[in-house]
Amino acid sequence: MAFPTDRPRRLRVNSAVRRLVEETKLAPSELVLPMFVKEGLTEPRPLSAMPGVVQHSRESLRKAAAEAVRAGVGGIMLFGVPTSKDPEGSGGLDPNGILNVAIRDVISEVGDATVVMGDLCLDEFTSHGHCGVLDEAGQVDNDATLESYAKMAVAQAEAGAHMVGPSGMMDGQVGVVRQSLDAEGYQDVGVLAYAVKYASAFYGPFREAVESSLEGDRRTYQQDPANFREALREVALDVEEGADIVMVKPALTNLDVIAAVRAAVTIPVAAYQISGEYAMVEAAAANGWVDRERALMETLTSIRRAGAQIILTYWATEAAALLRSRY
Repeated sequence: MAFPTDRPRRLRVNSAVRRLVEETKLAPSELVLPMFVKEGLTEPRPLSAMPGVVQHSRESLRKAAAEAVRAGVGGIMLFGVPTSKDPEGSGGLDPNGILNVAIRDVISEVGDATVVMGDLCLDEFTSHGHCGVLDEAGQVDNDATLESYAKMAVAQAEAGAHMVGPSGMMDGQVGVVRQSLDAEGYQDVGVLAYAVKYASAFYGPFREAVESSLEGDRRTYQQDPANFREALREVALDVEEGADIVMVKPALTNLDVIAAVRAAVTIPVAAYQISGEYAMVEAAAANGWVDRERALMETLTSIRRAGAQIILTYWATEAAALLRSRY
């Protein structure tokens, strides 16, 4: 009777051996926590579609940011939710608007202990819910929107952001943002480019979080999930325009894209584990269908294995604590 001479199971015999030979390791410093702050709130407001995630008040935002830093989280991405909106999204450019106020609050709380980022897009601030200003025909005007993005980038830099995240998928957005920052003396403020952002079905819970007033859809500027080569074209353009980091969004449905982007560029690659991905795991766990802790760590590991060095995830603080206890 012939027995196998090559026995891979030797390297799975117990948890200590499995840890020793583990090929993909997550680190808390690679995780970025997206956070929502709602103008006028005095207490955090839970989100029904995203258990465990809230719209923060300014005070609870400070506390949660400090908690994330203690856990070792590498960054925080801030989204502002205003009490009033207009067609131009002027609240996003206002130095005293909720997003810029929140950036100042978090910087005053944690300083340089983590990377403080601002989402650079108008969708939270426009009454029509699109990521840019509209022309007379009701279509998003790419070049007019770039003018707003340039001003928004400077406003976030003045508030103290370490990095800005242009996410509206306007052609030329990274170049305009980079030029605007440099012209105002903010050469050290980084640009995290949402280089690949698909028009996904999994953004639904996020729209509750930012109280989106979207009319129609965003398929004329966000990418078609069926397209792969187009994603690499978008990445190449953003790198050429001066991106410091390029990001793929959503993460789990685009692991192949993450891997291809990682192979194509020499700058860091990020991925955003979006609201719908989070909500699906939470819902399955609540019904007893999956082991919640194992499922969340498995999803994060798969994104890291695909090649993302940085992962935006609503589990960032919890996952960072789990990783610290594990290693």
